[in-house]
Amino acid sequence: MPTRSIHNTKRARRAQLTATLAQIAGLWIVSDLGYYLLLPALGVQTTYNAGSVAITLYYVFWVGIAVIMFWPLYGRWTKFESPLTSYIVWSLAFVGCTLFAAYVLPALPPLHVREGYNPPELPFATSWYFLPKSIEILFQQLLVLALALSLSAQRYSLRKISLICAALFGGTHILLLFGGVSIPYVIRFGSIAAIFGLAFPYLLLRVPNGFAYSYITHWSYYAITIIMARLLGPGTIPDFLKQLVGWS
Repeated sequence: MPTRSIHNTKRARRAQLTATLAQIAGLWIVSDLGYYLLLPALGVQTTYNAGSVAITLYYVFWVGIAVIMFWPLYGRWTKFESPLTSYIVWSLAFVGCTLFAAYVLPALPPLHVREGYNPPELPFATSWYFLPKSIEILFQQLLVLALALSLSAQRYSLRKISLICAALFGGTHILLLFGGVSIPYVIRFGSIAAIFGLAFPYLLLRVPNGFAYSYITHWSYYAITIIMARLLGPGTIPDFLKQLVGWS
């Protein structure tokens, strides 16, 4: 192939990647701004406990947009095993999530907030919280999948893809500031999201049925956080970490 043609091909691939990254970032930012600005203007309570149905429908819309926008990428993704195995994995995930939201969560003790702590909505979650949260997680996972697939198509190494996903997935959580979440919690959520961002590409690109495992990992974080807050208190883990590093 002539040198000029090679350069043109590389330039076209870079342009395509740039466009895809811009679409992913734009979709994530616009959906978040719509949640924080548009829904309140329409009279919707932007808490997952109080406005669960309206927020669920909102994120169903964005899931549809993501699928339409990135279908050419998803269509080339083949990380599913036999249909029977995939059905079993997704069924077990659905049953586990439903059992937690319907039976485990209501059985947990109520949250006791210690003086000096102002936790976000998550520790106060009711069963209804997980209706919109489950769809929001699906939306985010679709965006992460599109990111991983677009980078993989450009022959990026798995390590580089993981680092990029960690940086972007962690960085997007700064948008929580629009929801009134305090800076320490934004830093906490962003840091944990970055850690998950390192693992998601491996699951999505290397593991059969990895999308299910990635989704379950993402979903389980919220369930585990609630359990820890209800059983240990919302400030227990931060206090332990401060003592561990010698902070006052």
